[in-house]
Amino acid sequence: MALRLHLLGKKLTFEVRNQFHARPVSCNSATAFFSSWSSGNPNPNSHINPNLCFQCVDSDQLDDTENGYVRGKEMGVKNSGLLSSCDKRITPNFCLDSSDKGYVRVEEIGVKHSGLLSSCDNPSGDRREICNFDDPDEDGEYEEEEKVEGDEDDDLRVLNMFSKTQRENFRSVDGDEDELRHPLVKETCRLIDLRSGWTPKLESELRHLLRSLKPLQVCAVLHSQNDERAALEFFFWADRQWRYRHDPVVYYAMLEVLSKTKLCEGARRVLRLMLRRGIDCRPEAFGYVMISYSRGGNMVKSMRVMSLMQKAGVEPNLSVCNTAIHVLVKGNKLERALRFLNRMQIVGIEPNVVSYNCLIKGYCDMHQIDDAMHVIAEMPSKGCLPDKVSYYTVMGFLCKEKRVKEVRELMEKMLKDNKLFPDQVTYNTLIHMLSKHGYGDDAVEFLKEAEERGFLIDKVGYSAIIHSFCQEGRIDKAKELVREMLSKGCSPDVVTHTAVINGLCHVGEVDEARKLLQQMYKHGCRPNTVSYTAFLNGLCRSGKSSEAREMMNLSEEEWWTPNAITYSVVMHGLHREGELSEALDLVKEMVSKGFYPTAVEINLLIQSLCQEGRVDDAKKFMEECLQKGCAVNKVNFTSVIHGFCQKDDLDAALSLLDDMYLSNRRPDTVTYTAIINALGKNGRIEEATELIKKMLHKGLVPSAVTYRSVIHKFCQQGRVEDLLKLLEKMLSRQKCRTAYNQVIEKLCSFGNLDEAYKLLGKVLRTAARIDANTCHMLMQSYLSKGIPLLSYKVACRMFNRNLIPDLKLSEKVRKRLMLEGKADEADKLMLQFVERGCILPQHKQNVQS
Repeated sequence: MALRLHLLGKKLTFEVRNQFHARPVSCNSATAFFSSWSSGNPNPNSHINPNLCFQCVDSDQLDDTENGYVRGKEMGVKNSGLLSSCDKRITPNFCLDSSDKGYVRVEEIGVKHSGLLSSCDNPSGDRREICNFDDPDEDGEYEEEEKVEGDEDDDLRVLNMFSKTQRENFRSVDGDEDELRHPLVKETCRLIDLRSGWTPKLESELRHLLRSLKPLQVCAVLHSQNDERAALEFFFWADRQWRYRHDPVVYYAMLEVLSKTKLCEGARRVLRLMLRRGIDCRPEAFGYVMISYSRGGNMVKSMRVMSLMQKAGVEPNLSVCNTAIHVLVKGNKLERALRFLNRMQIVGIEPNVVSYNCLIKGYCDMHQIDDAMHVIAEMPSKGCLPDKVSYYTVMGFLCKEKRVKEVRELMEKMLKDNKLFPDQVTYNTLIHMLSKHGYGDDAVEFLKEAEERGFLIDKVGYSAIIHSFCQEGRIDKAKELVREMLSKGCSPDVVTHTAVINGLCHVGEVDEARKLLQQMYKHGCRPNTVSYTAFLNGLCRSGKSSEAREMMNLSEEEWWTPNAITYSVVMHGLHREGELSEALDLVKEMVSKGFYPTAVEINLLIQSLCQEGRVDDAKKFMEECLQKGCAVNKVNFTSVIHGFCQKDDLDAALSLLDDMYLSNRRPDTVTYTAIINALGKNGRIEEATELIKKMLHKGLVPSAVTYRSVIHKFCQQGRVEDLLKLLEKMLSRQKCRTAYNQVIEKLCSFGNLDEAYKLLGKVLRTAARIDANTCHMLMQSYLSKGIPLLSYKVACRMFNRNLIPDLKLSEKVRKRLMLEGKADEADKLMLQFVERGCILPQHKQNVQS
């Protein structure tokens, strides 16, 4: 007993040091199949109606994000919310370890970041309880689940648990919108957003607020975060606080938020925490995790969640079964999806319209339109009538293929077979789908048809068509459609004007775009960031990047704020015009405003600096970006290293190679090859050899460029034996079919024919065309040096390996042999051609004469 108390006291009296991890994770737009599930079910404890069609319309049909043209959203990267991987000095205290093994990893941090509190400097004296994920008693069984690759149909076994007596659903929770406006929720979100000035006092305030929040208010805080990673950080930070425990509804809210992202590992950890703590897990909880894995492109792990569901003893329902079908379809496993659907029916889970719509989408993705139509035709006989989404999915595929005639036939079939009347939604859907795929003229026809039938097409539909025309450069047609909008009393909004401005800039009519930008105020709409960014892009493309830079400086006066895309557009313009210093200053300003250039943009500036010989400036710029938390990668380091190699400053290049390991950017084969080539060029063969061995020891595979560089430098110095030893080690790591061919050809070019002849046997092991070319080069080299007899010997060795030498080259060898009095060798050479049918016997005498 005393020992247990001692261990318990030891567990509760350790110092907590949190290290903030901000891993940039891109979040795609919501998958259309589950858009209704994600957005229409804001209450995480409410049961998802299996009859609810969360498929709606395919994302390829309505979403227009590919072109950066989204209604109601501004072009650019949205605010990152709580997380920021770019400045570790502004680290908040609620932090999440990104490892798969740990809920919170206790680490010793050498330098204490501002805003990080330990138990010794905690003003409130609260202790924090940490759930240890490294405890094998708690987590071992779930980790084992991920190590074992299951059979393809293991996911069918969970259906055997189905019983028609299902547990009651979670109670429906109302008032979520009211909770978002609650003062406590707003104040909590405000404190979270103040991460740039995070202090112990602010954290103490947030801790006291947390204890006053009701479960639904905590859910509101999670839903209100712009960056879902921030919501996940807050969730785990709150869970570690003393005298606080999440209500089950909060877990479901967190899973619902994560289901809209690719943060699948975070969702998995939340689910495992629920299972470990004995919280009642509904099938919807597992469905959320499956969707998140599916968004991340990991179909295998997504389906493995069902095995975890079976292990937890949770019975499946129609909702989670539909999720499984969707995941299989998105993973191009349509046959498995069909088997899963059949198994559902066997165990008594009747598919609904959503189940069949998933299959229809799968058939359309595989271009099996007849099979998709067959599913629609069979649905009534199975007691499930198709809905408009079933038809919209097929229509989307037909629009993409510009099969407009078949779209009209399908509309008639929809009305005739299932009494589904084309309505305003139908026409809006077709207009958007056709506009997205660049078929503006067909979209206009449907627009007119809709208006003739009394349906009102709003500015959203018009804007989609206008945007399509502008993308094709048909500005006159776009302007005509704008005038038509005005004549019908449908005022163009900022999105419509922005589309026209972008189109005008695209065709080089920047002055017209400027006028339209100024006239927007007369039409009752103010230009936004997207409008100005489109115009600045036009200026930069017209060679007026300096003017674009000035407009950015005046953005506050014009009541608009540049975003990451705005900075990127102007930076590229300045770079194209050779204003490198201005581009660098703009990037620094961009970082100071909280926007960060991509690794590609950083590399563009680094290469430009290196081309101007400013390698030290390039290194300094890269280091500044690295310190600010920008996405500096190994390519950026390699560019700077290549710049030092170009200047023959190899010590700086080698030093930077070591810095790559220190900054956790592992060099690749290209990095090593650049330095190896430079070392060989400067005669430092031993160092180059050691670097190659180090590269091989690191597990890196030599590339074709690496082989060419090594062979050239070693052959140039005549160190053939050293080269052959090194090649042996390189070839053991990665086979290179032409390695010895390159050696012989390089030796020939440097005049070392004796060594080249010794290696001929390694080349003639296979009778390939490239081997014949190598032999021809050696024969020509011997002829150039006046040794036709050795050329003859090379030709004979080729014949022995069933390789036919070049006839014209062989004739030159024969003539030189005749001049030197070696007629027997000359006749034997030609005779071998005759024996192989390359020269007719009757022409043999002519050849000899």
